Amino acid sequence: MKEQMTEPTTAVEATDDITADVPAVPAVDEVPAVPAVAEVAAPYVPRMDKPVQTVGRRKKAIVRARLKPGTGKFVLNGRTLEDYFPSAVSQQIVKEPLVTIDRVETFDIFANLKGGGITGQAGALRLAIARALIEIDPDARPELKKAGFLTRDARATERKKYGLKKARKAPQFSKR
Repeated sequence: MKEQMTEPTTAVEATDDITADVPAVPAVDEVPAVPAVAEVAAPYVPRMDKPVQTVGRRKKAIVRARLKPGTGKFVLNGRTLEDYFPSAVSQQIVKEPLVTIDRVETFDIFANLKGGGITGQAGALRLAIARALIEIDPDARPELKKAGFLTRDARATERKKYGLKKARKAPQFSKR
């Protein structure tokens, strides 16, 4: 059987007896805080011998775009971005690839747009800009791909079928 303790001890005394043989850990001095050095990133300067030219398409719109180092100006069929696309939504669509990789004021973009409507041309220009950006900087591809800017939107108008009023709308059915 168990031997009974001869002296009643408290928990503190028992702990002191056990830890008496363990060497004491020296106290850690506080490390002085090192002031953070703010690194100022140099502006991105692309290495380009000549302008990069790409094509983008959406619906019936076809866009040929040229990117070259500059200040971020757009020339679309001889007009500025604000004149060509008065809608803020269309302007945002066009600038999305540049905003995604933080290169808004790094390139001048010259584009020839034809065919389609406003939305189709804006989508085609966005694709052309994204394709040009990966030619200039292949490291930007994962970001642009994840955002969906490198995918050609294959949706187009469905053709009208004979016997129907439109692509899918049938004439009114009369039972009698």
